[in-house]
Amino acid sequence: MKRKLLVTASTFPRWQNDTEPQFIYDLCMQLKRYYEVTVLVPAAPGAKTIERMEGITVKRFMYFPVARLQTLAYPGAIVPRIKEKKTRGLLVPFFFIAQYFATRRELKHCDAALVNWFVPQGVTHSFLRGEKPYMLSGLGGDVTSLNEFPFKQLKQRVIDGAGAISVVSQDLKTVLQTRYRHAEDVEVIPMGVDLRFFGPEHRDNGLRRHYGKPIVLFVARLVEKKGARYLLQAMQDIDAKLLIVGNGPERDSLKGLAARLDIDCEFLGPKTKDELRPLYASCDVFAAPSVVAADGDKDGLPVAILEAMASGAPIVASDIAGIGEAVVDGENGYLTKPGDVQALHAVITKVLSCEDDGFERLSRRSVALARRFDFVQIGEEYHELIDALI
Repeated sequence: MKRKLLVTASTFPRWQNDTEPQFIYDLCMQLKRYYEVTVLVPAAPGAKTIERMEGITVKRFMYFPVARLQTLAYPGAIVPRIKEKKTRGLLVPFFFIAQYFATRRELKHCDAALVNWFVPQGVTHSFLRGEKPYMLSGLGGDVTSLNEFPFKQLKQRVIDGAGAISVVSQDLKTVLQTRYRHAEDVEVIPMGVDLRFFGPEHRDNGLRRHYGKPIVLFVARLVEKKGARYLLQAMQDIDAKLLIVGNGPERDSLKGLAARLDIDCEFLGPKTKDELRPLYASCDVFAAPSVVAADGDKDGLPVAILEAMASGAPIVASDIAGIGEAVVDGENGYLTKPGDVQALHAVITKVLSCEDDGFERLSRRSVALARRFDFVQIGEEYHELIDALI
């Protein structure tokens, strides 16, 4: 009989074919090979309280009596949602209380827990650490930001209570070991990509004919750390179509900037995984111009980069955090200094001006390097750590 694993997270598909990021869902699809998986996530308007999603039990906890006001976690992520509308911060105490009781209830029926994000899931779990062993997974901004009082003390408590800790990049491991005690045994397990789903064979020539020019693709939440404004500035005088996929608090300001700069740009809004597949495979450049936000928040290793690599896209990205662990400068793309508009402009132009054999070389290397992040292997690495806990 399979052991029972509880997975807690704050970002998860609200329903099948949702536009919300589904990297936790994809990980659970691997973990169900080894465990009976129950996922506990925040409720969202229109989402079911309990459902089965391809063999995974998903439970969504209510954190406010009025269903339509449960807007803290979706769409997007909690911190950007609060920045977008300050009054959402009033929901935070209700969120923590509801998450605490929902987690305590579910822990009674599992053998161990996989806790994604230091805040809020990790903090909540640290007050339940006597219940069942848990593995903590740090995914990016939850590690690099919120490192002052009182969050630093709370995050230290999370570390002290965890039976195992993983982060998605070596950079995040260094941050933890520099700032916190008892972080010697942190494991680096990167984000994964479904190599059976993404691939260059999904290239859509009809899409390319529709735009009639090279395609530069950006896929991310429209928040400060993703650096979309630098990409817009870099696209000046480049004869290409810029497609921006995603939503977030910076959407209106970015659309205004694109209009002022007269960029040939289209804001496509959020897309499902099925919709992203041909976009990744059809673009000439995938751009990830990440920067460090004013509050210290920065990317770990964005899943979108791995999905684009698996699809054969050359990558142009910032040399920041864990991105350099996937993008090898000069092999499957180019790395630039964060926020350096001129350098970003130069490397995008360089890729777009490649001869066919040059583009094919970058594309083949992207696919080859993506194999290191196969979700099958990633799931096995999580399995080994979780089994050691149990």
